[in-house]
Amino acid sequence: MNNKILKTNAKIVCGASVVGRKEKEGPIGECFDICDTTDKFDQKTWEKAEIEMQKRALTLALEKSGFSENDIGAMFAGDLLNQCIGSAYGLLDFDIPYFGLYGACSTAVEGLMLASLLISGGHFKRCASVASSHFCSAEQQYRTPLEYGGQRSPTAQWTVTGAGAFITEKSETDRGVFITEALPGIVIDKGINDASNMGAAMAPAALDTLLRFFKESKTSPSDYDAIYTGDLGHEGSLILREFMSIEGYDMGEDYFDCGNIIFDREAQDVHSGGSGCGCSAVVLASYILPKLKSGELKNALLIGTGAMMSPSSLKQGLSIPAIAHLIKLEHK
Repeated sequence: MNNKILKTNAKIVCGASVVGRKEKEGPIGECFDICDTTDKFDQKTWEKAEIEMQKRALTLALEKSGFSENDIGAMFAGDLLNQCIGSAYGLLDFDIPYFGLYGACSTAVEGLMLASLLISGGHFKRCASVASSHFCSAEQQYRTPLEYGGQRSPTAQWTVTGAGAFITEKSETDRGVFITEALPGIVIDKGINDASNMGAAMAPAALDTLLRFFKESKTSPSDYDAIYTGDLGHEGSLILREFMSIEGYDMGEDYFDCGNIIFDREAQDVHSGGSGCGCSAVVLASYILPKLKSGELKNALLIGTGAMMSPSSLKQGLSIPAIAHLIKLEHK
């Protein structure tokens, strides 16, 4: 039962991305829609900056889609801040039923999965999904304020300053990019308690979801034009490749990680790559989705990975549970 792949049929109408300076300077910087090189977005605090990012991302997604907030049946949103205040405050002005999510860095995929299931079930005609993170607000909450000047571990990842928003709908035609399958993740905890090595904590969850998906679907990595993980970064993606190989699956040259795509790991000094709810959200909206829309990719898997720790659990020395949700994307 835990291996059951859920069949869906929801079209991704569009995606919108809002990023900061470091993301704009990265390898795919020209792909993003909106950039603020100050990372402040005209706000006085980092938390308010993230709130503003969510607002701008959803506003732009609605503009791109040609729909108004009255056309959206529900929205799914989340971030890394305590009690998801980035989403709660950022989307306050939109008159849309709201579902707040906390899937850590898997939130973008979790939101798209839930939206596609409710659309496919006939409950809503159209939904919005939003996810964000901010480097400065995440450092302040999970580690130390930037003013402290703490040293970063080689395995540490750089939280992406970014917000991605998507509009999905029940389409009357079979043209566009569709979410056609989904496999929810299972919480996995392998005893990793180093908050500076989230890739190692999340890789086993990605392994579990991929193995369940391939066994249930009777497919292998070579059956897909591309496979993307959310943000395992350099360390975690290497671990995943090795574990998959041990299980008899070669991930090949068409496996990528959003945390490796968004930054130049060496030139930008981000150590093990990118992370955060905004990481896979903006990479999907501005880099992966256009490849699917153009037909460059016919089918792809996107696995959103998340490390589910909190400031309290870290202080108490608890290990880090992780999750990995999977959606299959198809060009029709």
